[in-house]
Amino acid sequence: MTLPTITASGTGAEAPRRSPKAGSRRFGEQAIKAFLLVCAALSVLVTTGIVFSLLFGAVGFFDDVPVRDFLTGTRWSPVRGEFGVLPLVVGTLNVVFWALLVAVPIGLLSAIYLAEYASDGVRRVVKPMLEVLAGIPTVAIGLFALFFLRPLAEDLVPFLDWPSVHSVGVAGVAVGLLIIPLVASIADDALRAVPRSLREGAYALGASKLNVTVRVVVPAAVSGIIAGCVLGVSRAIGETMVVLVAAGASANLTVDPTDSVLTMTAYIGVTATGEIAYGTIQYESIFAVGALLFLMTLVMNAISIRLVRRFREVYD
Repeated sequence: MTLPTITASGTGAEAPRRSPKAGSRRFGEQAIKAFLLVCAALSVLVTTGIVFSLLFGAVGFFDDVPVRDFLTGTRWSPVRGEFGVLPLVVGTLNVVFWALLVAVPIGLLSAIYLAEYASDGVRRVVKPMLEVLAGIPTVAIGLFALFFLRPLAEDLVPFLDWPSVHSVGVAGVAVGLLIIPLVASIADDALRAVPRSLREGAYALGASKLNVTVRVVVPAAVSGIIAGCVLGVSRAIGETMVVLVAAGASANLTVDPTDSVLTMTAYIGVTATGEIAYGTIQYESIFAVGALLFLMTLVMNAISIRLVRRFREVYD
């Protein structure tokens, strides 16, 4: 008589054998996890490297220029040793203001139309055409603003004094056209993510299409809409070529939309050309302006995260 095989577990049954395919699948999963971990760590390291490079470059600048003079000074002329960054900050915020004045209404209304009113056929045609704007080179938009929008603005608003071919208002409008696809796309995704049951419940109570859109769908998607607007602000702050071409390079402390200004990104783009000597205060001013720009964007992103969490709606 044949005796049963005794295994380590003490039972008469044989231990199951692991399939080679299962081991290969598990190895593949571990490899994917390791790859994703490397990607995440790489992004953190790149961000950290950017921060340290800005800080190390700015330290030498602030050894020569007090932080208070840099933040509160009203004149910016590195050639004359004047490093008051307020004209650059005000110029940047001026561009952002006019950009949002254009992008938020047009982008939000476009998203509402595409999400709530447009048919599938219209949506398949209109949305790609709207997003084509995101693929247009920024230098082309800058030239469009300089040679078309600027003369058009002077013809439409002739009672204003237009002292220069460059205009911060026109540059802001051009940047607004550039970020419309970003605002519209994110807002559209947020509106379409609202559960259909909310719409059906409002219709069951006798609400009209407009009331459902304005009082139910938009409030439910407000966190995504805010996120899209804040991303648009960050995009407008970081835009370089459009403002460099259309807004000029005059460091004027003004809020007049017809004047030429110098934004923070435009100064970095104009100065960081390799024509200034390494280690000079003009060279180090690039890092000081870049660090301030990074800090402004960081604060804005932190505010946006707080707002999104504050107004986020969670659905089952």
